[in-house]
Amino acid sequence: MNWLILILIVLVAIDLVVQCVYVRLVLRIFETKPPFSVPETSPDPGAEHVSCVTADGVTLRGSIHRNPGISPKGLILFCPELEGSHWSATSYAHGLLEDGFALLSFDFRCQGESDTQPGYSPLHWATTFELEDVRAALRFIESRSDLSELPLGIMGVSRGSAPALIAAAESSNVKAVCCEGAYSTDALLVHFISRWATLYVPRFLLPILPMWHIRVTSVLTRLTSQFLRKRRYVVLEKWLPKLKDRSVLLVAGERDNYVHPDVGRQLQKRIDSPAVQFWLVPSAKHNRARDVGPAEYDRRLRDFFDKSLLAGSA
Repeated sequence: MNWLILILIVLVAIDLVVQCVYVRLVLRIFETKPPFSVPETSPDPGAEHVSCVTADGVTLRGSIHRNPGISPKGLILFCPELEGSHWSATSYAHGLLEDGFALLSFDFRCQGESDTQPGYSPLHWATTFELEDVRAALRFIESRSDLSELPLGIMGVSRGSAPALIAAAESSNVKAVCCEGAYSTDALLVHFISRWATLYVPRFLLPILPMWHIRVTSVLTRLTSQFLRKRRYVVLEKWLPKLKDRSVLLVAGERDNYVHPDVGRQLQKRIDSPAVQFWLVPSAKHNRARDVGPAEYDRRLRDFFDKSLLAGSA
């Protein structure tokens, strides 16, 4: 029995060393921004410029877009992608604007026109800072009588999707959420660790490498980055079951090289609700579903929010 305990201790010690080695390797990749190509969007001269202050004192700036001459039938809070702009709301949600929805969009902290936060350099992984930015935008909506009475939905793109989904889960005012290129930190990291495993693990070990080992590596990598960079990445998985009573549309690109469609399907499975729709757009790259078919994209979003926010309203 003593020998068995000793062997177990040795095996655990070896595994800890292996985990430390792999976490160090994965961390370099984890903290490297992918070369995203964010489309430029021209400012809308007819938009209303707005600003709000977060609970930790950061001023966010953005804009409200309305269809001239039409009373808004609903409001969509737009959460842009990393290094994107609040002006991009009109590109992704053009069909919603034409359909009579108002759009409120803002730049996350350290992005676009919003203030920077000393010591914080954003990555493509959503943190509690971005979540607090969305919460501040929701408080701003509540402070405006012309906005607070409108049926409310949220749309998030790429990194903006995680805080959008969490905000929808914790706010009863949000009835529907649409996300394009959505992912959770852990699910996407596990996907890439599995893809890159052949670079760091001998091929003869791959068939016996358990998935739990990869998941442990991903969690340790996330926690290590949190400690070193003094931030906290959001864990989307624990919030997804709370979206069962919300309408959710997840849009994924078939040719997305950053967020594989399977990652989006994992989010759908976690929510585990018939109200969740998953739309795989053929030939679309990351955040480029509308480029493939603007008319179909606009129609899908209009139908989703019309049904989710306006069904049964007088």
